[in-house]
Amino acid sequence: MDKANSDAHEDLHAIEHEEATDDQLSAEENDLVATVATVGVVVVGAAVFEAALLPGLALGVAAMAAPKFVPKLGSALGPVFKSTVRGVYKLGQKTKEFVAETNEHVQDIVAECDAEAKSKDTSEKDAASNA
Repeated sequence: MDKANSDAHEDLHAIEHEEATDDQLSAEENDLVATVATVGVVVVGAAVFEAALLPGLALGVAAMAAPKFVPKLGSALGPVFKSTVRGVYKLGQKTKEFVAETNEHVQDIVAECDAEAKSKDTSEKDAASNA
C-alpha cells in the first residue's frame, strides 16, 4: 500500500509540475505584463487627477516602448523600404526618359518654326526684289 501511495503522490506531483510550467510565463512576457499593469495604473491615476496629462503619458509610453520595438520594426520595414526605393528609382528613370523625349519634340517644333520663318523671309525678299 505504501508503494501505491508513493506512486499516487508522484503522479500528483508530476501533474502539479506540468500545470505550473504551463501557467508560467516567460521572463519577457512577465516584464510586458508588469509594464502594461504599471502604465495602466499611471494612466488611470492621471485621468482621475488631470486629463491634460494623458498626451504626455502617451508620449512617455511610446518613448519607453520604442527601444524594444524599433529594431523589430526596422527589420520588418527593410524590404518595404528597399522596394519603395527601387520603385522611386524606376519612376525617376521613366520621368527622365519622358522629359528627354518631350525636350526633343519641342526642339523639333522650334526648328520647324525657324525653318518656316526663314522660308517666309526669303520668299518675301524674293518677292520684293522681283517687284
